[in-house]
Amino acid sequence: MEILERAVELEAKGDHIIHLEVGEPDFSTPACIRAAADRAVKEGKTGYTHSLGILPLREAIAEHYHNKYGVQVSPDQILVTAGTSPAMWLVFSAILEAGDQVILADPRYACYANYVRFCGGEPVSVDVFEEEGFQLRPEAVAAKLTPRVKAILINSPANPTGTLLSAERMAALADLGPLVLSDEIYHGLVYEGRERSILEFTDRAVVFNGFSKAYAMTGWRLGYAIVPPELIRVLQKMHQNFFISANAFVQAAGIEALRKAEPEVIRMRAIYDERRRFIIPALRRLGFGIATEPTGAFYVLANAKRFTSDSYAFAFEILEQAKVGVTPGVDFGANGEGYMRFSYANSLENIAEALRRLEAFLARRSG
Repeated sequence: MEILERAVELEAKGDHIIHLEVGEPDFSTPACIRAAADRAVKEGKTGYTHSLGILPLREAIAEHYHNKYGVQVSPDQILVTAGTSPAMWLVFSAILEAGDQVILADPRYACYANYVRFCGGEPVSVDVFEEEGFQLRPEAVAAKLTPRVKAILINSPANPTGTLLSAERMAALADLGPLVLSDEIYHGLVYEGRERSILEFTDRAVVFNGFSKAYAMTGWRLGYAIVPPELIRVLQKMHQNFFISANAFVQAAGIEALRKAEPEVIRMRAIYDERRRFIIPALRRLGFGIATEPTGAFYVLANAKRFTSDSYAFAFEILEQAKVGVTPGVDFGANGEGYMRFSYANSLENIAEALRRLEAFLARRSG
Protein backbone atom coordinates (compact mmCIF):
# COMPACT_ATOMS: atom_id res chain seq x y z
CA MET A 1 0.00 0.00 0.00
CA GLU A 2 2.94 2.38 0.56
CA ILE A 3 3.98 1.78 -3.04
CA LEU A 4 0.43 2.55 -4.19
CA GLU A 5 0.24 5.69 -2.02
CA ARG A 6 3.50 7.02 -3.48
CA ALA A 7 2.30 6.13 -6.98
CA VAL A 8 -0.84 8.21 -6.41
CA GLU A 9 1.32 11.13 -5.25
CA LEU A 10 3.41 10.88 -8.42
CA GLU A 11 0.28 10.70 -10.57
CA ALA A 12 -1.03 13.86 -8.89
CA LYS A 13 2.16 15.59 -10.06
CA GLY A 14 1.55 14.48 -13.63
CA ASP A 15 3.58 11.26 -13.87
CA HIS A 16 2.10 8.33 -15.77
CA ILE A 17 2.36 5.27 -13.54
CA ILE A 18 1.67 1.73 -14.74
CA HIS A 19 0.24 -0.29 -11.88
CA LEU A 20 1.49 -3.86 -11.60
CA GLU A 21 1.36 -3.77 -7.79
CA VAL A 22 -2.41 -3.93 -7.29
CA GLY A 23 -4.12 -7.29 -6.86
CA GLU A 24 -7.43 -6.21 -8.33
CA PRO A 25 -9.16 -7.23 -11.57
CA ASP A 26 -9.08 -4.51 -14.21
CA PHE A 27 -12.37 -5.66 -15.75
CA SER A 28 -15.82 -4.20 -15.11
CA THR A 29 -18.23 -6.41 -13.22
CA PRO A 30 -20.18 -8.50 -15.79
CA ALA A 31 -23.35 -6.82 -17.02
CA CYS A 32 -25.69 -9.58 -15.84
CA ILE A 33 -24.45 -9.12 -12.26
CA ARG A 34 -24.88 -5.35 -12.41
CA ALA A 35 -28.39 -5.81 -13.82
CA ALA A 36 -29.32 -8.21 -11.01
CA ALA A 37 -28.27 -5.66 -8.39
CA ASP A 38 -30.27 -2.97 -10.17
CA ARG A 39 -33.36 -5.18 -10.19
CA ALA A 40 -32.92 -5.97 -6.51
CA VAL A 41 -32.75 -2.27 -5.60
CA LYS A 42 -35.84 -1.50 -7.68
CA GLU A 43 -37.64 -4.38 -5.95
CA GLY A 44 -36.85 -2.79 -2.58
CA LYS A 45 -34.27 -5.35 -1.43
CA THR A 46 -32.43 -2.77 0.65
CA GLY A 47 -33.01 -3.87 4.24
CA TYR A 48 -31.33 -6.23 6.67
CA THR A 49 -31.21 -9.90 5.74
CA HIS A 50 -30.79 -13.12 7.68
CA SER A 51 -27.51 -12.91 9.57
CA LEU A 52 -26.18 -15.99 7.76
CA GLY A 53 -27.10 -14.48 4.39
CA ILE A 54 -30.17 -14.94 2.24
CA LEU A 55 -31.05 -18.59 1.77
CA PRO A 56 -31.12 -18.51 -2.08
CA LEU A 57 -27.50 -17.31 -2.12
CA ARG A 58 -26.38 -19.91 0.40
CA GLU A 59 -28.16 -22.55 -1.68
CA ALA A 60 -26.41 -21.29 -4.82
CA ILE A 61 -23.02 -21.48 -3.07
CA ALA A 62 -23.73 -25.04 -1.91
CA GLU A 63 -24.81 -25.96 -5.43
CA HIS A 64 -21.65 -24.40 -6.86
CA TYR A 65 -19.41 -26.45 -4.56
CA HIS A 66 -21.34 -29.62 -5.39
CA ASN A 67 -21.16 -29.04 -9.15
CA LYS A 68 -17.51 -28.00 -9.24
CA TYR A 69 -15.91 -30.16 -6.55
CA GLY A 70 -18.43 -32.94 -5.95
CA VAL A 71 -18.81 -32.11 -2.24
CA GLN A 72 -22.00 -31.89 -0.20
CA VAL A 73 -22.36 -28.66 1.74
CA SER A 74 -25.47 -27.64 3.66
CA PRO A 75 -26.61 -24.03 3.23
CA ASP A 76 -26.73 -23.99 7.04
CA GLN A 77 -22.91 -24.29 7.09
CA ILE A 78 -22.43 -21.11 5.07
CA LEU A 79 -21.95 -17.59 6.44
CA VAL A 80 -22.21 -14.75 3.91
CA THR A 81 -20.17 -11.66 4.77
CA ALA A 82 -19.35 -8.22 3.34
CA GLY A 83 -16.19 -9.48 1.68
CA THR A 84 -13.99 -12.41 2.62
CA SER A 85 -11.92 -10.41 5.12
CA PRO A 86 -14.69 -10.21 7.76
CA ALA A 87 -15.17 -13.96 7.42
CA MET A 88 -11.48 -14.49 8.21
CA TRP A 89 -11.59 -12.19 11.20
CA LEU A 90 -14.69 -13.94 12.58
CA VAL A 91 -13.23 -17.43 12.16
CA PHE A 92 -9.89 -16.53 13.75
CA SER A 93 -11.76 -14.84 16.61
CA ALA A 94 -13.85 -17.97 17.13
CA ILE A 95 -11.07 -20.57 17.09
CA LEU A 96 -8.15 -18.78 18.78
CA GLU A 97 -7.35 -18.06 22.41
CA ALA A 98 -4.30 -16.09 23.52
CA GLY A 99 -1.12 -17.94 22.56
CA ASP A 100 -2.76 -20.35 20.09
CA GLN A 101 -0.84 -20.86 16.87
CA VAL A 102 -1.72 -20.92 13.17
CA ILE A 103 0.71 -22.34 10.59
CA LEU A 104 1.20 -20.16 7.50
CA ALA A 105 3.33 -20.48 4.39
CA ASP A 106 6.09 -17.91 3.87
CA PRO A 107 5.70 -16.07 1.52
CA ARG A 108 1.94 -15.66 1.97
CA TYR A 109 -0.81 -13.03 1.69
CA ALA A 110 0.35 -10.25 3.98
CA CYS A 111 -2.84 -9.89 6.04
CA TYR A 112 -3.04 -13.49 7.31
CA ALA A 113 -0.54 -12.95 10.11
CA ASN A 114 -2.25 -9.69 11.08
CA TYR A 115 -5.57 -11.48 11.59
CA VAL A 116 -3.90 -14.11 13.74
CA ARG A 117 -2.08 -11.58 15.92
CA PHE A 118 -5.11 -9.33 16.29
CA CYS A 119 -7.11 -12.29 17.60
CA GLY A 120 -4.42 -13.10 20.18
CA GLY A 121 -2.76 -15.88 18.25
CA GLU A 122 0.77 -16.48 17.06
CA PRO A 123 1.58 -17.05 13.37
CA VAL A 124 4.07 -19.86 12.74
CA SER A 125 5.84 -19.64 9.39
CA VAL A 126 6.85 -22.55 7.16
CA ASP A 127 9.09 -21.53 4.28
CA VAL A 128 8.11 -22.50 0.74
CA PHE A 129 10.62 -22.40 -2.10
CA GLU A 130 10.49 -21.42 -5.75
CA GLU A 131 12.33 -24.52 -6.97
CA GLU A 132 9.51 -26.61 -5.44
CA GLY A 133 6.80 -24.42 -6.95
CA PHE A 134 6.24 -22.68 -3.60
CA GLN A 135 4.46 -25.84 -2.43
CA LEU A 136 3.71 -26.12 1.28
CA ARG A 137 5.45 -29.34 2.36
CA PRO A 138 3.42 -31.52 4.75
CA GLU A 139 6.60 -32.81 6.42
CA ALA A 140 7.73 -29.25 7.16
CA VAL A 141 4.31 -28.43 8.59
CA ALA A 142 4.34 -31.60 10.71
CA ALA A 143 7.68 -30.53 12.19
CA LYS A 144 6.02 -27.35 13.49
CA LEU A 145 3.02 -29.03 15.09
CA THR A 146 2.53 -28.56 18.83
CA PRO A 147 -0.56 -28.71 21.07
CA ARG A 148 -0.82 -24.94 20.58
CA VAL A 149 -1.40 -25.25 16.82
CA LYS A 150 -5.11 -24.80 16.18
CA ALA A 151 -5.10 -24.48 12.40
CA ILE A 152 -3.11 -24.72 9.17
CA LEU A 153 -3.90 -22.05 6.57
CA ILE A 154 -3.54 -22.79 2.87
CA ASN A 155 -4.16 -20.62 -0.20
CA SER A 156 -4.39 -22.23 -3.63
CA PRO A 157 -4.05 -20.59 -6.12
CA ALA A 158 -1.83 -18.48 -3.93
CA ASN A 159 -1.11 -14.82 -3.47
CA PRO A 160 1.69 -13.82 -4.11
CA THR A 161 3.04 -16.84 -5.98
CA GLY A 162 0.19 -17.73 -8.33
CA THR A 163 0.87 -21.44 -7.80
CA LEU A 164 -1.49 -24.29 -6.93
CA LEU A 165 -1.10 -26.75 -4.11
CA SER A 166 -1.14 -30.32 -5.40
CA ALA A 167 -3.98 -32.66 -4.47
CA GLU A 168 -1.49 -35.02 -2.81
CA ARG A 169 -0.17 -32.30 -0.53
CA MET A 170 -3.64 -31.04 0.30
CA ALA A 171 -4.65 -34.54 1.33
CA ALA A 172 -1.50 -34.95 3.42
CA LEU A 173 -2.07 -31.61 5.17
CA ALA A 174 -5.66 -32.59 5.90
CA ASP A 175 -4.38 -35.77 7.61
CA LEU A 176 -2.13 -33.89 10.06
CA GLY A 177 -4.93 -33.20 12.54
CA PRO A 178 -5.45 -29.46 13.00
CA LEU A 179 -8.32 -27.62 11.36
CA VAL A 180 -7.39 -26.62 7.80
CA LEU A 181 -8.37 -23.10 6.72
CA SER A 182 -8.46 -22.85 2.92
CA ASP A 183 -8.52 -19.47 1.20
CA GLU A 184 -10.09 -20.26 -2.17
CA ILE A 185 -10.66 -16.69 -3.35
CA TYR A 186 -8.69 -17.21 -6.57
CA HIS A 187 -10.67 -20.27 -7.61
CA GLY A 188 -11.96 -19.73 -11.12
CA LEU A 189 -8.65 -18.16 -12.18
CA VAL A 190 -6.61 -21.26 -13.05
CA TYR A 191 -4.92 -21.69 -16.43
CA GLU A 192 -3.29 -25.11 -16.22
CA GLY A 193 -4.61 -28.07 -14.26
CA ARG A 194 -7.53 -27.44 -11.93
CA GLU A 195 -8.04 -26.04 -8.49
CA ARG A 196 -9.10 -28.36 -5.67
CA SER A 197 -11.17 -27.49 -2.64
CA ILE A 198 -10.00 -28.66 0.78
CA LEU A 199 -13.53 -30.05 1.26
CA GLU A 200 -12.65 -32.79 -1.23
CA PHE A 201 -10.18 -34.15 1.33
CA THR A 202 -11.68 -33.44 4.75
CA ASP A 203 -14.76 -32.12 6.53
CA ARG A 204 -12.54 -30.72 9.25
CA ALA A 205 -11.94 -27.53 7.34
CA VAL A 206 -13.05 -23.96 6.79
CA VAL A 207 -13.32 -22.51 3.28
CA PHE A 208 -12.96 -18.79 2.64
CA ASN A 209 -14.21 -17.61 -0.72
CA GLY A 210 -15.97 -14.72 -2.38
CA PHE A 211 -16.78 -12.88 -5.56
CA SER A 212 -14.04 -10.24 -5.75
CA LYS A 213 -11.49 -11.89 -8.01
CA ALA A 214 -13.12 -14.29 -10.50
CA TYR A 215 -16.22 -12.09 -10.95
CA ALA A 216 -14.42 -8.71 -10.84
CA MET A 217 -16.51 -7.61 -7.85
CA THR A 218 -13.91 -6.20 -5.44
CA GLY A 219 -15.92 -3.11 -4.55
CA TRP A 220 -19.15 -5.02 -4.04
CA ARG A 221 -17.75 -6.59 -0.86
CA LEU A 222 -19.30 -10.05 -0.93
CA GLY A 223 -17.66 -13.15 0.51
CA TYR A 224 -18.45 -16.23 2.53
CA ALA A 225 -17.15 -18.97 4.77
CA ILE A 226 -18.10 -22.64 4.69
CA VAL A 227 -17.54 -24.07 8.15
CA PRO A 228 -18.07 -27.27 10.17
CA PRO A 229 -21.56 -27.42 11.69
CA GLU A 230 -20.27 -26.91 15.23
CA LEU A 231 -18.84 -23.49 14.33
CA ILE A 232 -21.75 -21.93 12.48
CA ARG A 233 -23.87 -20.78 15.43
CA VAL A 234 -20.90 -19.11 17.11
CA LEU A 235 -20.00 -17.28 13.90
CA GLN A 236 -23.60 -16.31 13.28
CA LYS A 237 -23.91 -14.67 16.69
CA MET A 238 -20.66 -12.79 16.21
CA HIS A 239 -21.66 -11.68 12.73
CA GLN A 240 -25.05 -10.48 13.97
CA ASN A 241 -23.42 -8.42 16.72
CA PHE A 242 -20.58 -6.90 14.72
CA PHE A 243 -21.90 -6.66 11.14
CA ILE A 244 -25.66 -7.56 11.23
CA SER A 245 -25.68 -8.84 7.63
CA ALA A 246 -24.20 -8.44 4.18
CA ASN A 247 -25.96 -6.01 1.82
CA ALA A 248 -29.26 -7.39 0.53
CA PHE A 249 -29.04 -6.28 -3.11
CA VAL A 250 -25.38 -7.33 -3.34
CA GLN A 251 -26.36 -10.82 -2.21
CA ALA A 252 -28.94 -10.91 -5.01
CA ALA A 253 -26.13 -10.04 -7.43
CA GLY A 254 -24.10 -12.92 -6.02
CA ILE A 255 -26.78 -15.40 -7.02
CA GLU A 256 -26.64 -14.09 -10.57
CA ALA A 257 -22.86 -14.36 -10.56
CA LEU A 258 -22.96 -18.03 -9.64
CA ARG A 259 -25.86 -18.92 -11.94
CA LYS A 260 -25.31 -16.77 -15.04
CA ALA A 261 -21.84 -15.19 -15.20
CA GLU A 262 -19.68 -18.23 -16.03
CA PRO A 263 -19.26 -17.24 -19.72
CA GLU A 264 -17.84 -13.90 -18.60
CA VAL A 265 -15.52 -15.61 -16.11
CA ILE A 266 -14.24 -17.82 -18.93
CA ARG A 267 -13.66 -14.76 -21.14
CA MET A 268 -11.76 -12.86 -18.43
CA ARG A 269 -9.72 -15.95 -17.56
CA ALA A 270 -8.62 -16.32 -21.18
CA ILE A 271 -7.42 -12.72 -21.23
CA TYR A 272 -5.52 -13.17 -17.97
CA ASP A 273 -3.90 -16.27 -19.42
CA GLU A 274 -2.78 -14.36 -22.52
CA ARG A 275 -1.15 -11.77 -20.26
CA ARG A 276 0.43 -14.49 -18.12
CA ARG A 277 1.99 -16.15 -21.15
CA PHE A 278 3.33 -12.75 -22.25
CA ILE A 279 4.78 -11.48 -18.97
CA ILE A 280 6.61 -14.64 -17.81
CA PRO A 281 9.11 -14.93 -20.71
CA ALA A 282 9.48 -11.14 -20.81
CA LEU A 283 10.50 -11.00 -17.14
CA ARG A 284 12.94 -13.84 -17.71
CA ARG A 285 14.54 -11.92 -20.60
CA LEU A 286 15.03 -8.96 -18.26
CA GLY A 287 16.93 -11.19 -15.83
CA PHE A 288 14.26 -12.05 -13.26
CA GLY A 289 14.17 -15.67 -12.14
CA ILE A 290 10.97 -17.74 -12.44
CA ALA A 291 11.78 -21.34 -11.58
CA THR A 292 8.17 -22.51 -11.62
CA GLU A 293 5.60 -20.79 -13.79
CA PRO A 294 2.47 -19.63 -11.92
CA THR A 295 -0.72 -21.30 -13.13
CA GLY A 296 -3.39 -19.42 -11.16
CA ALA A 297 -4.48 -16.04 -9.78
CA PHE A 298 -2.89 -13.08 -11.62
CA TYR A 299 0.56 -12.80 -10.06
CA VAL A 300 4.17 -13.66 -10.81
CA LEU A 301 6.57 -13.75 -7.86
CA ALA A 302 9.89 -13.24 -9.62
CA ASN A 303 13.36 -13.72 -8.17
CA ALA A 304 15.18 -10.36 -8.21
CA LYS A 305 18.21 -11.36 -6.12
CA ARG A 306 20.60 -10.64 -8.97
CA PHE A 307 19.45 -7.01 -8.73
CA THR A 308 18.93 -6.43 -5.01
CA SER A 309 18.86 -7.80 -1.48
CA ASP A 310 16.32 -5.13 -0.44
CA SER A 311 13.08 -5.65 -2.31
CA TYR A 312 11.35 -2.79 -0.48
CA ALA A 313 13.93 -0.21 -1.58
CA PHE A 314 14.07 -1.75 -5.07
CA ALA A 315 10.29 -1.37 -5.48
CA PHE A 316 10.54 2.34 -4.71
CA GLU A 317 13.51 2.67 -7.04
CA ILE A 318 11.49 1.11 -9.85
CA LEU A 319 8.52 3.35 -9.08
CA GLU A 320 10.51 6.59 -8.95
CA GLN A 321 12.72 5.91 -11.96
CA ALA A 322 10.71 3.62 -14.23
CA LYS A 323 7.24 4.84 -13.19
CA VAL A 324 6.07 1.25 -12.70
CA GLY A 325 4.42 0.03 -9.52
CA VAL A 326 5.44 -3.44 -8.30
CA THR A 327 5.17 -5.07 -4.88
CA PRO A 328 8.27 -5.99 -2.82
CA GLY A 329 8.45 -9.66 -1.89
CA VAL A 330 9.30 -8.89 1.73
CA ASP A 331 5.70 -7.68 2.17
CA PHE A 332 4.69 -11.34 2.06
CA GLY A 333 7.10 -12.61 4.71
CA ALA A 334 10.82 -12.79 5.44
CA ASN A 335 11.22 -15.64 2.95
CA GLY A 336 9.85 -13.36 0.24
CA GLU A 337 12.85 -11.03 0.47
CA GLY A 338 14.69 -10.77 -2.82
CA TYR A 339 11.52 -11.30 -4.86
CA MET A 340 9.14 -8.90 -6.58
CA ARG A 341 5.45 -9.53 -7.21
CA PHE A 342 4.14 -8.48 -10.61
CA SER A 343 0.37 -8.39 -11.09
CA TYR A 344 -0.89 -8.92 -14.62
CA ALA A 345 -4.34 -7.57 -13.80
CA ASN A 346 -3.70 -4.81 -16.32
CA SER A 347 -4.03 -4.52 -20.09
CA LEU A 348 -1.54 -6.24 -22.37
CA GLU A 349 -0.59 -2.83 -23.76
CA ASN A 350 0.19 -1.46 -20.29
CA ILE A 351 2.13 -4.57 -19.33
CA ALA A 352 4.23 -4.29 -22.51
CA GLU A 353 4.95 -0.63 -21.80
CA ALA A 354 5.84 -1.41 -18.17
CA LEU A 355 8.33 -4.03 -19.35
CA ARG A 356 9.89 -1.58 -21.80
CA ARG A 357 10.31 0.90 -18.96
CA LEU A 358 11.81 -1.79 -16.73
CA GLU A 359 14.26 -2.79 -19.46
CA ALA A 360 15.44 0.79 -19.83
CA PHE A 361 15.64 1.26 -16.07
CA LEU A 362 17.72 -1.89 -15.60
CA ALA A 363 20.03 -0.90 -18.45
CA ARG A 364 20.64 2.51 -16.86
CA ARG A 365 21.13 0.93 -13.47
CA SER A 366 23.69 -1.61 -14.65
CA GLY A 367 25.50 1.03 -16.68
